[in-house]
Amino acid sequence: MPAASADAIMRTLILLYARISEDPRDRKRGVRRQMQDLHRYAVEELCGEIAGTYEENDVSAHSGEERPEYDRMMAAAIAAAAQPNTRVIIAAYHPSRLWRRPVERAQAIEDLRRVGAWVGFESGGLFNLTKATDRSQLRQVGESDTAESEVKSERVARAARERAEEGRSNGKVAYGWKRVYRYDDRGQVDGFDDVEHPEQAPVVREIVSRLLGGESVIGITASLNERQIPSPGAGQQRKHRTLGQNEDGSLWNKTSVKKIATRPANVALRVHHGELYPAAWPRLISDEDHARVTALFSTRAVVREKPGLRKHLLSWSTVASCGVCGYHLQAAMRGNAKWGRKALTYVCAAKGCVGRNEAALDEFVGDLAIGILSDSSAAELFKPDDTAALAALERAEGLRAKLENAADDFAHDIITREQLHRITETLKRQITEAQDEARRLMPAANISVLDGLVGPQARERWEKLTVSQKHTALEIINLRIKVHPVTRRGPGFQEETIEVLPRGQRS
Repeated sequence: MPAASADAIMRTLILLYARISEDPRDRKRGVRRQMQDLHRYAVEELCGEIAGTYEENDVSAHSGEERPEYDRMMAAAIAAAAQPNTRVIIAAYHPSRLWRRPVERAQAIEDLRRVGAWVGFESGGLFNLTKATDRSQLRQVGESDTAESEVKSERVARAARERAEEGRSNGKVAYGWKRVYRYDDRGQVDGFDDVEHPEQAPVVREIVSRLLGGESVIGITASLNERQIPSPGAGQQRKHRTLGQNEDGSLWNKTSVKKIATRPANVALRVHHGELYPAAWPRLISDEDHARVTALFSTRAVVREKPGLRKHLLSWSTVASCGVCGYHLQAAMRGNAKWGRKALTYVCAAKGCVGRNEAALDEFVGDLAIGILSDSSAAELFKPDDTAALAALERAEGLRAKLENAADDFAHDIITREQLHRITETLKRQITEAQDEARRLMPAANISVLDGLVGPQARERWEKLTVSQKHTALEIINLRIKVHPVTRRGPGFQEETIEVLPRGQRS
């Protein structure tokens, strides 16, 4: 440590920084150990005053993610170094704890050089950044750390790609499956298989089935929580909990329900850097249902519809529109408070051209739907055309069979490893293209929504449906109406002002 000048007492301020790259359970044992060592290092070797401690847990310096504590420390160091007769030292366990990326390291060295700061490491090395030789040595040490980190990243990435190509799981077992380990003759783990979880797999199928049956995400989420079915994150340690989540993380939310329903893993596919690979675990749902449920959410994203928020059957719907301007209807409280109470009313969402009592219009539309659904042949009449989508799925299944045959040929030395690699790359690309085509062509609506609803019991079943399910049924039977202005004043619902469009014609 350089001696203080004769005419002033130099004050030494030390800022301690500890960081761990990976700590998914947020136990903070690593950063605590680092900080304990740094406290000893600051007091016994640097002989200065600890001016601040900064910790970042489960934060990578190589990936470029934000490090707010590092930013705070740098700002504090620069500000403190501007004070007269003050020597500032940033102390870390090792250079790799401070920097991994060359750009970030170079910028920090320059910023600290300008204010005359020092950097010290408990593992060895104290650098005066006003000296060119110290800066050069620190850069060389940092370059070695960066190279080591990059080599490790490449090795990890290659191993991850190999696991994807072999269809193996990457990390912990996903919700819906359980892990069964295989052991060798010495009792050591020799591998594992992911098989259906007897309790979780039925939940996945239930979510997909109910979504295709016209139920809302919010309704399904509430049902799962009411029945106290643990969510995928139950019992896991998290650094942050979503708003409204309980302590043990067992509650479902809209996001978790949607993710479980639409993930490719449900049909034995795994994703690696945006590419799909056949997975080694068993599928939980059919390709047809997966294509339909993903198409369902894709359609909602395009039209910005949020059916989970639907409280009114015809609001912001394609089923009913204004007979004057053609715009959607919305629900609002309307009425003359002086002569009677206000009531929920469907009104033109653009200019208020028309308005109709909500309960009366819902009943009118319901009677129309029931009249159509009472015909026992209605289910076949409104069955969506999924021929092209099913053909694409069948093509994908045939390509998967070819891929399995190629693997068998390699195992029996009929083809070489290089041939297997070329065949695998080609077939995987063709399988992905076929699956994408199926998802694009598959109708979002599932005819199973009409199960039990078609026939003489239509009215009884209709009354038991949720608003979201009723709306789905209206979409399937393609019922469209236009609401025109009333022709007379006074009470009563004027059916003659409701135009029922021919099925297939847009409202």
